[in-house]
Amino acid sequence: MNYTTLLSAQELRQHLDDPKLAVVDCRFNLNDVGAGRRAYLESHIPGAMYAHLDDDLSGPKTGSNGRHPLPSSEAMVKTVSGWGIAPDTQVVVYDDQYGGLGAARLWWMLKYMGHDHAAVLDGGWQAWANVGFPTRSGAESRPPAQFVGGPHLEMIRGADEVAELSQSSSWKVIDSRAFPRYRGDEEPIDRVPGHIPGATHFYWQSILGPDGRILPPDQLRAKLQNVLAETQPEQAVFYCGSGVSAAANLLAMEAAGLPGAKLYPGSWSEWSSDPKRPVATGDW
Repeated sequence: MNYTTLLSAQELRQHLDDPKLAVVDCRFNLNDVGAGRRAYLESHIPGAMYAHLDDDLSGPKTGSNGRHPLPSSEAMVKTVSGWGIAPDTQVVVYDDQYGGLGAARLWWMLKYMGHDHAAVLDGGWQAWANVGFPTRSGAESRPPAQFVGGPHLEMIRGADEVAELSQSSSWKVIDSRAFPRYRGDEEPIDRVPGHIPGATHFYWQSILGPDGRILPPDQLRAKLQNVLAETQPEQAVFYCGSGVSAAANLLAMEAAGLPGAKLYPGSWSEWSSDPKRPVATGDW
């Protein structure tokens, strides 16, 4: 068993009793940060553990490093080891947001730490529950393991690097937020509206089909190559509000056979926290 991007609910069920499988529930609601854990405790995929976006998938906030800064590599190793994830463990992550926001974040973090055996449940919790597959309630855990990994720093770019790359003809910085936020027409969360000067736009929900599932690889590739234009995948940097929904676009890039794109983890919440950084509004 080796899934590295997506798998179906049917495929997950076939492997559910495999001792080398770890399932992690990443349901989370920005407007009610306890809702995901409550939903998990009420009903989840059998054997699944719970990962909280703020507590498990983010590091301490300083006021200038974004709303969901990456945890330290030491913290990631400790957390993932506590979930019983060893080097040969197949990890499957899911949430209840089509496109897998929290799930894509954990998928990307595991990849960033060098763990390639991780995949997102296509269609998320709904894909499992809607077909009547078994569920359980209450908290679950696995025996701790020794996770082995370290950060692959080539997968990220910081604010200063993004400022330079956004003005480069050979790189492309891509904003994953909804278009009104990119344009600066509205900003419900962060300090100022707008986008990084020079950044183009590709809304993360563009990766979804009418059924809420991630589009087939050929359709994904066509959409993503349209925004990349002449830019190579490994010279694309994705960002969003806080480094979460951009991970869904990075998952789509991998699923489309366009690997190597980077993440700006601090994203707009970090960029806009510094009044000295320039802000652009309007189309492109």
